[in-house]
Amino acid sequence: MMRPFSWIKIASLVLATVGIAAALFIRLNFLGEQAIRADAPGPSTDIATIEKGAYLARVGNCASCHTARGGQPYAGGDALATPFGKVYSSNLTPDKVHGIGTWNADHFWRAMHHGRSKDGRLLTPAFPYTSYTLVNRSDSDAIFAFLGSVAAVPEASRPHELRAPFDSQVAIGVWRAINFSPTTFVVQPKQDETWNRGAYLVRGLGHCEQCHGTRNALGALQNGLELNGGLMAGHGWYAPSLIDAKQGAVKTWSTTAITQLLRDGQTAIAGNKSEESASVIGPMAQVVSNSLQYLTEADAIAMASYLKALPDSYRSEDIDTSGGLRKNFSVSATSRLAGQALYKQHCASCHGEQGQGGNTEFGKTAYPALAGNRAVILAAPDNIIQVILQGGYTPVTPAHPLPFGMPPFAPTLNNDEVANVISFMRNAWGNQAGPVLSIQVSKVRESRQ
Repeated sequence: MMRPFSWIKIASLVLATVGIAAALFIRLNFLGEQAIRADAPGPSTDIATIEKGAYLARVGNCASCHTARGGQPYAGGDALATPFGKVYSSNLTPDKVHGIGTWNADHFWRAMHHGRSKDGRLLTPAFPYTSYTLVNRSDSDAIFAFLGSVAAVPEASRPHELRAPFDSQVAIGVWRAINFSPTTFVVQPKQDETWNRGAYLVRGLGHCEQCHGTRNALGALQNGLELNGGLMAGHGWYAPSLIDAKQGAVKTWSTTAITQLLRDGQTAIAGNKSEESASVIGPMAQVVSNSLQYLTEADAIAMASYLKALPDSYRSEDIDTSGGLRKNFSVSATSRLAGQALYKQHCASCHGEQGQGGNTEFGKTAYPALAGNRAVILAAPDNIIQVILQGGYTPVTPAHPLPFGMPPFAPTLNNDEVANVISFMRNAWGNQAGPVLSIQVSKVRESRQ
């Protein structure tokens, strides 16, 4: 008969297991980092470097997260809703108590490249270091120089409001061990300089995948599904796939149309194919307003080049936000008639009786066409529900200093009415998409509260 383990042996086995786990934890989260030099420089005061950093900070859209509504620039405090609780952005001003005024260039690089703060804390992945790890050291130093030049704000960073166990360093460390490994951007020699610059901006500093990527149950981006679209948890919007022609892919677009969409927030009708007529609203309008409109022409063309070259792909299954309800049934006659009446009453005067759009001025469209509009017929109807409920504007840019807006209908239409009018639009004028149910509208409405 086999003798049972003694308590000493059991304890030794447990300690050995814990030791191996701790060693693996340390190896995956801390080793490989560059040591912080005692003589590492502070932020550069060179004007050209600061100007470069200011541009790069725009491209990275740093201010959008690190500036609270009504707050001082880069002083932090903005809340980011996640499935695990709220994360509050930190103070990036050079305040020596509450900001990064005591940091040096090595500290900032470690945060960008390794996702770890000056005091050694592992940063939550709400800070997109999984993308910023591709940013090179020269650009990191330039951004740090710019942040060192902004006004210092004595604003304490708010503690995160994450649910247990996601509020612990151990949980973040385990997440990183599974999902993150610092890396560098590798130039592809078979691609030209423009493509490589676009890849660097889209995948790294622009961190497009943070919204347009598919995430798993732990909130990590899924390998093999880069830029394949996903629901923006906590926001109630769906970021469309950039490699699916049924969603947001631009492979067949002209470079001019893509750069117009990136920098202007909408494309000009004149000279463009009908499928290239598009505009942005919601979170993407904020990205254009705060970041992409400031792209140099060369960088806009580079991003367009990379986006055009993305491989063709289609989602293997539709995104289901209906709570498991079937989406492959037809619109009932009652719903269709009710939706058609609501469309004529509230929508046709701007978007046209046949969904053709209207009020074209200066070669630009004021009110987008709904017939053939990919945003209208996305499998996930969250975006069109959001637009109906809260309205919105395309971004203010030099090309569109006075954009036309969409009024909110949340106070006017109930959930059934919103579902009916959207279901009508998704199945009129040649559109073909599943109907929208009242429960789906209710979920999106609740996400906005």
